[in-house]
Amino acid sequence: MTRLLAIAYDPYVGPGIVPKDGTQATTNLENTVSVVLGMLSVVALIYFTIQTVFAGYAFMSSKGDEKKLEEARHKITNGILGIAIVIFAVGLGSLLGKILGLENIFNLDTLLNDLHL
Repeated sequence: MTRLLAIAYDPYVGPGIVPKDGTQATTNLENTVSVVLGMLSVVALIYFTIQTVFAGYAFMSSKGDEKKLEEARHKITNGILGIAIVIFAVGLGSLLGKILGLENIFNLDTLLNDLHL
């Protein structure tokens, strides 16, 4: 099933997507923000996990060289700190979304359904 996005110009509303009712515009915005934030969160988690694994490999293959060991420790610290920041940000964003009444602020189900996997 293909989805077509109709962008039209209405002289009374202006250019852009014309919502059918008032709630559709906010729902579309909420879904778009949800998908973007969910995708960025997943990408960030994958990136920092890969960086942490590579830093662990660099740590093991440093062969006792103090400079390489320090660089590897720094990379591991940055990777773990990055993962913690992403997890904290997702939790805080979800909490704020619930407080503001946004039900699906990080709706990954919508993201995966839109990818048609």
